[in-house]
Amino acid sequence: MAKKSPEQKNMSSIALRLQGQLVRTKMGLFFAANLFLFIALSFLWIFKLEYDEFGNELIPNINKMMYGDIQRNFTTRGEGLKNLTYVVSSGDKVLINENVFIPFIVICSLVFVAILFQLLNLLLSYYGEYKRIKKTLKPINDMALRADEISRMSFDEAKFHTIENAIEHISPEQTTELSLGDSDLQGIEAAMNNMLTRMHDTYLQQARFVNDASHELRTPISVIQGYANMLDRWGKEDEEILDESIAAIKNESDHMHHLVEQLLFLARGDAGRNTMTFESVCLNDIMREIYEESLMIDEDHIYRFLEKTENVHLNADASMIKQAMRILVDNAAKYTQKGDEIILSVGYEEGPYIQVQDSGIGMEEVDVKHMFERFYRADDTRKVQGTGLGLSIAKWIVDKHNGHFQITSRKEIGTRIRIIFDNNSEN
Repeated sequence: MAKKSPEQKNMSSIALRLQGQLVRTKMGLFFAANLFLFIALSFLWIFKLEYDEFGNELIPNINKMMYGDIQRNFTTRGEGLKNLTYVVSSGDKVLINENVFIPFIVICSLVFVAILFQLLNLLLSYYGEYKRIKKTLKPINDMALRADEISRMSFDEAKFHTIENAIEHISPEQTTELSLGDSDLQGIEAAMNNMLTRMHDTYLQQARFVNDASHELRTPISVIQGYANMLDRWGKEDEEILDESIAAIKNESDHMHHLVEQLLFLARGDAGRNTMTFESVCLNDIMREIYEESLMIDEDHIYRFLEKTENVHLNADASMIKQAMRILVDNAAKYTQKGDEIILSVGYEEGPYIQVQDSGIGMEEVDVKHMFERFYRADDTRKVQGTGLGLSIAKWIVDKHNGHFQITSRKEIGTRIRIIFDNNSEN
């Protein structure tokens, strides 16, 4: 039989101490339960005794009997427990004089039986609970054993040089796994490869973000530069070129300003610096406000607002929810033909939800999977001006409100985007 290591003995000792604490806690609960059982049975027996004596007069006059001139006491008359007597008297008149030794023995016997069952339960469950405690502690025990194993490993200078050389050649662009070629270093090798994978993913994400941002900024800058050159050459004398150039520069400046604002929003979000104020807000009121805004600023589409339930309240930042809804409505308007319908709705099913449904160009399933990625734009949407950041911002907002998206989209039929929040509404 293998000899237990000190660490295993320590873990067994901890398990035993925890088991002992559990047993003491159970015994304390059993004692309280048994005391309550004894008092409850005694009270019930006394109540029955007095009810048999006073009949229907007991209940109407219970307050008088409890607090009036009725005296109750137990006495043995100095003759031992066998003569334990319950006496109820009023002045010099004895109303009840009943020997309670046998009922007392019966009650004690019932409590004793309960104690026996409790002790039997403790004995039968002791080993099983001990095993469960050891199973719960096993990961900690394995970790302690592994740490002890590592501490006992003989790390000569060559092993340190191996690790040092591997770290020196780590690059975020690296896609192949490190192989230290030493069985003693397998744990360190696995940790380093895991770190490399995360570094590589982060590097690719940052590189793509920078490239996409540069591309999106390059277009308006090139347009502005082109019109500025045209103004310099011919716009001083030609009013038509002057007006065209000014309009184009203003349009591209607005687009670039909008893009920079979205980039800053996402950067602040990634850094945890976007502040939000949560309070109880009415989703019906928010959607009605978005609906009225849309009617006022967009005369090219037909807007309808459906309230499928009574007012739905949510603990949220109202301005952030409005921003997310404006992004969805703006997208719906961009990809829906003039004169077609856009439906806004609010309701409660799995939880409180808000929804935008259009009859636009729709999306392929592959595009739905990527629609929240930064700068992602489907091939058939590139002809419509946009930054590819709006839905990323909307998702960030929804995630911060513990919500999720439910998207249904079909090509040439339309798209329905529903935001469902966790169940904390107040109908």
